[in-house]
Amino acid sequence: MTGALYPCTISHVRTAPRRYGLRHRTYLWLIDPDSPPRLPALLRPLAGFDARDHFGGTAPTVRAGLEQFLRTRDIDLDGGPVTMLTQARVFGHVFNPLTVYWCGRPDGSPLCVVAEVHNTYGERHCYLLRTDEAGRAVTEKDFYVSPFFPVDGRYRMRLPEPGPLLNLTVHLEREDARPFTATVRGTRRPGTPAQLLRLFLRHPFSTAVVSAAIRLHGIRLFLRRLPVQPRPRHRTQEGMQ
Repeated sequence: MTGALYPCTISHVRTAPRRYGLRHRTYLWLIDPDSPPRLPALLRPLAGFDARDHFGGTAPTVRAGLEQFLRTRDIDLDGGPVTMLTQARVFGHVFNPLTVYWCGRPDGSPLCVVAEVHNTYGERHCYLLRTDEAGRAVTEKDFYVSPFFPVDGRYRMRLPEPGPLLNLTVHLEREDARPFTATVRGTRRPGTPAQLLRLFLRHPFSTAVVSAAIRLHGIRLFLRRLPVQPRPRHRTQEGMQ
């Protein structure tokens, strides 16, 4: 097998219009999309990597979908390395609120970062980021994610490529305030069959649990009378058909 596993804690903190926080424990994969893990037959249902789950869903591979998206932005990977942080399919089910791709030039130097966001309405959107040496970037918010925030403001992200530690932060900034912050914190583990089995037993059906938890917390916020923002018509990005 190749790749690494990160048992992690995902935290969301809202400060407006009402304060609310949640924490969720799960695990993520860090892989080379050109060489996804080759699992023993009995464990393959626990980790599937399918090109249909990313970008337009029509490319033959995840790498091909990424390259197609980048070409529409005049970026050529030219064979450079790519590292991908994602949830895998578990028994055929996956929900990836955020997948991150660290893209390098052929000599291995950083080229760009792509943050692929999925919402619970079956829509997806990619942000092309030019991060600094600390993995920081700012981008305008262009995608409807939470029904309690409109599509305005900007994201201030810190997405350093994971090493021994996984440490990602995303702030939503609106009107000189930060009403929402998401963090992902984890520690690297080897991507071995034994480690995968341990994490699955600790977090069974993790992708379905993540999807259900998002909806449950949405119901709780609705019952607290947070105003629901209308969902605009989703505009498909070029390279995402």
